[in-house]
Amino acid sequence: MTRVKICGVTTAADRDAVVAAGADAVGFVVDVPVDTPREISADRAADLVEGVRPFVTSVLVTMPSSVQATVRLADRVEPDAIQVHGGLAPEYLGGLRARTDAAVIAGIDADRSDTAEYAEVADALLVDSTDEAGGGGTGETHDWGRARDLVEAMDVPVVLAGGLTPENVGDAVETVRPFAVDTATGVERTGGRKDHDAVGRFVRSATRREVSA
Repeated sequence: MTRVKICGVTTAADRDAVVAAGADAVGFVVDVPVDTPREISADRAADLVEGVRPFVTSVLVTMPSSVQATVRLADRVEPDAIQVHGGLAPEYLGGLRARTDAAVIAGIDADRSDTAEYAEVADALLVDSTDEAGGGGTGETHDWGRARDLVEAMDVPVVLAGGLTPENVGDAVETVRPFAVDTATGVERTGGRKDHDAVGRFVRSATRREVSA
């Protein structure tokens, strides 16, 4: 069954609603060089991570300047996984993976030519629509056919992100067959705050067709 991650959670109420809706993972955005209402402090993220229920994956989402900075940040937040966007080259991402107990997810643009290099050093790939700085959360979709090709070609799990909503995620899952889907803006009431009804509809839409198949 396709797993679901809800990203950009900023409050305990939203975290608990995401978990109650049946999401498998919750993402917290920390230390990114882009202007986003979803960014929170490391201390706030640590508090929210501590309250994530057992068997739900907490994900630190960041755009690091170095491996050392990412390791220090992960030590403060203590997530189950680290989702890295931005400028870390594959060899540095491999260095990060060697220095942390958390799973490392490489956030990449769907059109990158070096996807295979990231797949060799990451525990999973998150295929997104990124901005000029390499950050996600743009709310824009990308070529699902290209994403499906990556799912078929890569040995690591592929997470589909980029413009997913309760209305289109079912079609995305059917087309791409990813390991997981990820959304942030697609289930927001306002910037940085989740629409709890939309979260529930997203989780149901992402999994319903597989349950009924």
